[in-house]
Amino acid sequence: MPPSDFDPVLLDPTRLSIVSLLAGVEWAEFSWVRESVGLSPSALSKQVTTLGNHGYVEVDKGYVGKRPRTWLNLSAQGREALESHVAALQRIVDDSRQAARAHQPRPDETRRPGRPSAATDPQTDDGRTGPRDG
Repeated sequence: MPPSDFDPVLLDPTRLSIVSLLAGVEWAEFSWVRESVGLSPSALSKQVTTLGNHGYVEVDKGYVGKRPRTWLNLSAQGREALESHVAALQRIVDDSRQAARAHQPRPDETRRPGRPSAATDPQTDDGRTGPRDG
């Protein structure tokens, strides 16, 4: 899978978490997002600035009573970027599963690496395989 299939902005796990969280809601309050992703206000602000600069997140500032509030929303561009990024990740999972199914071992290849096979492991007097007790 070419690296170009991934969104470079969303390769950062923190930004991916923020965008994924916002994908499930409309206009989330900054403090809720901060608590949900476990960031300090300044760390979230930095990530939101990066996401906003790429057009992925919309920011609205206002007041509730006399208290200032900030709300965040995933833009249409951000939603599209998330969906494409997740699809690229899913292709990796699907391709890996398909490759694993195509590489089913033959019955004589089912032993784990580093473990002796029945052909190379001498049997003990009682027919067991394994190390002998002296």
